[in-house]
Amino acid sequence: MYQDLALYIDGEFIKGGGRREQDVTNPATQEVLGKLPHASRDDLDRALAAAQRAFESWKKTSPLERSRILRKVAELARERAKEIGENMTLDQGKPLAEAVAEIVTCSEHAEWHAEECRRIYGRVIPPRNPAVRQFVVREPVGVCAAFTPWNFPFNQAIRKAAAAIAAGCTIILKGPEDTPSAVVAMAQLFHDAGLPPGVLNIVWGVPSEISTHLIESPIVRKVSFTGSVPVGKQLAALAGAHMKRATMELGGHSPVLVFDDAEVEQAADMLARMKIRNAGQVCISPTRFYVQEKAYDKFVARFADTISSIKVGDGLTKGTEMGPLVHERRLLAMEMFLDDANQRGGRVVTGGSRLGEKGFFFAPAVVTDIPDDSKLMTEEPFGPIAPVTRFKTTEEVLKRANSLPFGLASYVFTNSLKTATAVSNGLEAGMVNINHFGVALAETPFGGVKDSGIGSEGGTETFDGYLVTKFITQI
Repeated sequence: MYQDLALYIDGEFIKGGGRREQDVTNPATQEVLGKLPHASRDDLDRALAAAQRAFESWKKTSPLERSRILRKVAELARERAKEIGENMTLDQGKPLAEAVAEIVTCSEHAEWHAEECRRIYGRVIPPRNPAVRQFVVREPVGVCAAFTPWNFPFNQAIRKAAAAIAAGCTIILKGPEDTPSAVVAMAQLFHDAGLPPGVLNIVWGVPSEISTHLIESPIVRKVSFTGSVPVGKQLAALAGAHMKRATMELGGHSPVLVFDDAEVEQAADMLARMKIRNAGQVCISPTRFYVQEKAYDKFVARFADTISSIKVGDGLTKGTEMGPLVHERRLLAMEMFLDDANQRGGRVVTGGSRLGEKGFFFAPAVVTDIPDDSKLMTEEPFGPIAPVTRFKTTEEVLKRANSLPFGLASYVFTNSLKTATAVSNGLEAGMVNINHFGVALAETPFGGVKDSGIGSEGGTETFDGYLVTKFITQI
């Protein structure tokens, strides 16, 4: 049975009451799963007031108490992973195994923040005058507004909620209206773990209306957003106009560099599986493939064979390896990218068409012989299309890889330590993976450079955006 959808404000789950509602649909069947209530202006003001009131007491709460609640959230998440995952597959489309893994993995984020919040330290600065004591303390910034995307609904929401709550902040989170079930389930986890009312609030509605109302409120002191570059720039500008700190995890267009000396077939298999994860709807998905000349033919043959063998279907069907795209807009976007590729002389090696007449299924595609100024090579596809092109030298491929305004994730495959060092130093990206995929762990920082964002989530950097620094000098 699909998740009962509601707002969560001041410790209460709220729906009905004449509020505007929107349909939530299954991208595999296009059937309506439920009705999602939108927050009214009064609801938003109530959430703001609740968060402000709760902050006055929550900021003084012992780190041990915050840690206890986050540990309980992690425990409950593991217990309910299958149920939450099934609902996520229903509204988001990803295979059930991926959905359940998202919940289980994210329990580690709750545990990491439970540990790290007990180690938010200040420092003592030796004085010039022995009669003076001077020291630095870190304090929670205040009420936070967070906005999370539809592709990893549980992952992105719990990262922001856990960081804010562990730091001593309170938070109002607007989740994704297309895929809301996991965020409502997350609110239930915190509720059942004993989080005081008002510390976490969940609202839904028209994104531009919600974001403007929350960011312009003097109550909100911090903004966190994960999503597209254009929207992120708008929200960052709005936050800047009100002098509010912001963490922005925005889009990418991840370059993949496969050198002649790499384990080429192994790299092709790994990259094919990574590419079709969540139907390519991943901000760190490998999206621009540069393969050195001697390895090119072998890589393309193996990569295309693996891509063409992927079983596409309903995420709840046993054996499904790739589910549908989340909505019809993504199908239209894939068609646009392929139309441009065909016009630019690209060759579709495999896939590239809609599958069936019901649901938003798409055959993952490999495209070759495509110029660097084509749409596929310059705009994030956010779908299961992989453009592959050749390169000659390290200097050349670094210049091409760094030519775009994006700088989130990157991938390198080589058996040369010299090449690995040179490329990891030379890539303009917030994250560099060499010969494997090792990002998005709770203990590692996640974030980009250039247009791909500001700040990091995870790792020891996780609280940087949620704490202010206060210097105290005393005689």
